[in-house]
Amino acid sequence: MTSNVSVQGSEKVLRRDAAENRQRLLDAAATVFSARGLDVGVDEIARVAGVGIGTLYRRFPTKDALISELVRQVLEDFLALAHDAASAPEGEGLEQVLYGSGAILASNRGCLSRMWNDDQTTVLRNEYRRILFELLAQAKQHGRIREDATDADLDLIFWSLRGVIATTRGVTDTGWRRIMAVMIAGLRPGADDLDAAPMSAQDVAQVMDNLWPR
Repeated sequence: MTSNVSVQGSEKVLRRDAAENRQRLLDAAATVFSARGLDVGVDEIARVAGVGIGTLYRRFPTKDALISELVRQVLEDFLALAHDAASAPEGEGLEQVLYGSGAILASNRGCLSRMWNDDQTTVLRNEYRRILFELLAQAKQHGRIREDATDADLDLIFWSLRGVIATTRGVTDTGWRRIMAVMIAGLRPGADDLDAAPMSAQDVAQVMDNLWPR
């Protein structure tokens, strides 16, 4: 008769193997999608991960479920970065999170088209944006960012950054840092007055719906 200890040990091994296979699939998907885009087939992801296609479908019933999980992991990285930046001194957190988020996006190019409209990660995305806008307020209070900078300006920075990262794929992994430095320089106090009104929250919402329809 098989002892309870043996059965429990076997179950732990199976759970560990399943968890390892799941992470291998996610790592492979991030690599393949970043290099070739979201149109690549899941059979290629299974091949790169070194598992069978049946294993992939047991972990992720659909390709969409796999992509959503990748987006969730990226947004969790965003959120962890934002929480760390919230404790930065002298209002430095905003710049810390902007550069850190750029690095995360550049390492996950394949997810860019799904970052802001994935229904499964709305709570994470909203929490990240809440902290980001608090960091903007702190940066203003410490005189690091001009007073007329708005939440919508940060949205535009991220949309611009997404375009730079997407279009430089295969050419450079760091080109985005230059444009980020230029945009942050433009946010500094003492720069010339801006002659254009900021986008409203309604404008931002409409743009997001147009770019990434649900």
